[in-house]
Amino acid sequence: QVQLVESGGGLVQAGGSLRLSCAASGRTFSRNAMGWFRQAPGKEREFVATINWSGGSTVLADSVKGRFTISRDNAKNTVYLQMNSLKPEDTAVYYCAIRTGYSGSLYYTDYGSWGQGTQVTVSS
Repeated sequence: QVQLVESGGGLVQAGGSLRLSCAASGRTFSRNAMGWFRQAPGKEREFVATINWSGGSTVLADSVKGRFTISRDNAKNTVYLQMNSLKPEDTAVYYCAIRTGYSGSLYYTDYGSWGQGTQVTVSS
């Protein structure tokens, strides 16, 4: 069973940046696609970004395109979410997830293991 631990969340002013990290334990990380999702209070979990096993293919939600970047370092068993030009509407708990398969996915039901989440709060 892979365990995921997110870090890097916090409070930032609008227009600022944060980099989230998700460290995975277990030996299967390099053969698995990863994803980032977020959930704001009273809202459903929302897709943010996904990356394939090698890092060569990424997909971002329209709401974050041009501002967020997803990347991974398989040697460090870590996936990152670089968030720039943050907006108050980006405020949410951010979760990373891992799926069985090489290709990324936009659907949270395709992911088998999740981290505990990290809070991101953007003030206006």
